[in-house]
Amino acid sequence: MKLQDFHIEIADWSREDQRAALLDLRGTVFIQEQGVPEQRERDGLDGDCWHVLARDDAGRPIGCGRLTPAHKIGRMAVLQEWRGRGVGVALLRELVARARAQGWPEVALDAQVSAIGFYEHEDFVAYGEEFEDAGLPHRAMRLTLAADTDEAEPLRDTGILPAGTRVETAEARLQLLRDARHRLSIYLPLLGNDAYASAEELAELRRIAISGRGAQIRILLHDPAAALRNDHRLVALAQRLSSAIQIRAPVEEADLAYISAYLLNDAGGYLFLPEADRAQGRAARHDRASQAPLQQHFDDVWERAEPASELQALGI
Repeated sequence: MKLQDFHIEIADWSREDQRAALLDLRGTVFIQEQGVPEQRERDGLDGDCWHVLARDDAGRPIGCGRLTPAHKIGRMAVLQEWRGRGVGVALLRELVARARAQGWPEVALDAQVSAIGFYEHEDFVAYGEEFEDAGLPHRAMRLTLAADTDEAEPLRDTGILPAGTRVETAEARLQLLRDARHRLSIYLPLLGNDAYASAEELAELRRIAISGRGAQIRILLHDPAAALRNDHRLVALAQRLSSAIQIRAPVEEADLAYISAYLLNDAGGYLFLPEADRAQGRAARHDRASQAPLQQHFDDVWERAEPASELQALGI
């Protein structure tokens, strides 16, 4: 199974629909399948945790996990028919990336003995004696997190894309658009006419926007008025497909001072340009650990940003 057959999203426990999806998954796996008592599974900590949720192409929940304020990963659950197909690894790496982005020196978990090999493959180390939790044998495990991501994880097949010249960056951008299934996050301090304007790029953007349930392209743009004045083709596409393509403008001074640009897709791919007006950057097709801090930054700014009023005036 390819990674893009499912996607990982950050789940908001305060939202009833997402909370229900998490609890239904955990109820199926822990309570029904493994016989964990409901009062033990629902421990009252969820409101303070950071949650991730895996969904299939149709938007159905298929896996979940959480990260507690005590620096522990837990409630890792994947539906039986999806096990061994990469979902658990993607969830775990998302949680580890979050812990690393928080600057934590290590992250821990209590692994069922049958799952120790799974976590060891991701460099967790078991320690201490075996113990029983909810009637199941467990061992404590931990992963030391280096400050530098490159030192913290061994090299993996992330599908690194060259992005050192304008041509390479354009090719990487197009590849990431082709890899996307239903969702994109695009951060652009400025929108030049050489980005997201080619016929190939616009065709892929349109494909994603009309891909069906869950299709969403979110764009953060510092100066929507300039893009409108320049008759940028991406703005015209957004006008035609306004239900799927949303544009917001940051308003806080700290956000407007951000000079980098990036593209994130739902296949774990990313393109990051440290300086938006320079083509030199880095990109990978499947590297959720590196993508996760960028996605968190995007989501945070998105919440603070406002709909682009200049575009709303034209019916967007």
